[in-house]
Amino acid sequence: MKVAIAILNYNGKNWLEKFLPTVIIHSQIAEIYVIDNASTDDSVAFLKQEFPEISVIINKKNYGFAGGYNEGLKTIIADIFCLLNSDVEVTANWISPIVELFEKDENIAAVQPKILSFTNREFFEFAGAAGGFVDNLGYPFCRGRIFENTEKDNGQYDDETEIFWASGCSLFIRSVDFWKQNGFDERFFAHQEEIDLCWRLKNAGRKIYYSHKSTIYHVGGGTLNKTNPRKTFLNFRNNLSMLVKNLPFSTLLWVIPTRLVLDGLAAIFIAKKEGFAHFTAVIKAHFAFYFAIPATWKLRGSHQIKNYYQQKWLVFKHFLGK
Repeated sequence: MKVAIAILNYNGKNWLEKFLPTVIIHSQIAEIYVIDNASTDDSVAFLKQEFPEISVIINKKNYGFAGGYNEGLKTIIADIFCLLNSDVEVTANWISPIVELFEKDENIAAVQPKILSFTNREFFEFAGAAGGFVDNLGYPFCRGRIFENTEKDNGQYDDETEIFWASGCSLFIRSVDFWKQNGFDERFFAHQEEIDLCWRLKNAGRKIYYSHKSTIYHVGGGTLNKTNPRKTFLNFRNNLSMLVKNLPFSTLLWVIPTRLVLDGLAAIFIAKKEGFAHFTAVIKAHFAFYFAIPATWKLRGSHQIKNYYQQKWLVFKHFLGK
């Protein structure tokens, strides 16, 4: 299988300088590409001077995470795409176990490795941990991470198992599956586009897997820090849009009204913790979601699985039940 590692970059010269050498050392069986999202720093000049062996694809503008990959991947020919964040440290033999999983089962569309924190290396990292799931209200969570809380890696998730969504910080996906789903939903710009893509794959009968035999370390927030209200806006808007696209209709009728109430409470909680700008970000996210409903509805697939969730009422269990 031909593997292509695609690193999306936007003004991330410092991350490329820090982590790209390790990617090169440990990825001899893959071709490496950097997709530049119209950076305004000297990332491209730096790459051409310091890493001439790396192929650089230059997008015409900053399309965000979703559109940036959709645009850049058009020129890459491979069986497997590995979408890798620029703020990731990979380890020896991190690709082979993933390829082996694809070879074992042709129904596997995507795989993610074990994702640990770069700054707190014994703990799982927020963005993916040991594989993602959603609860019955559509809240994403991971093995090893519930909302803001992460677990210490004590080998409790040392397995190869089916999951619901794989993290976009290190997403291995068959190119044929990526393009069959028309890639990421570019309207998302960034955040939760990988969950939406994996959900569409699950609705299409495909499998998503996790493998502990491959380990990476992720910094997280390299492009958009969690204290930025823009991140809050994207997370709330995109999550609601994802539910409209992927939930069974009968479930949608009660989940969306429930989520609107809970999002209002969440806006108050976030405002107290992060500042009033995050409250307004949630309100703006809701209005953006409302206006986009007609277009979002048109993107619903022909089938939505009913057994999409792995937990019920997670938000209540976590915040009220502790």
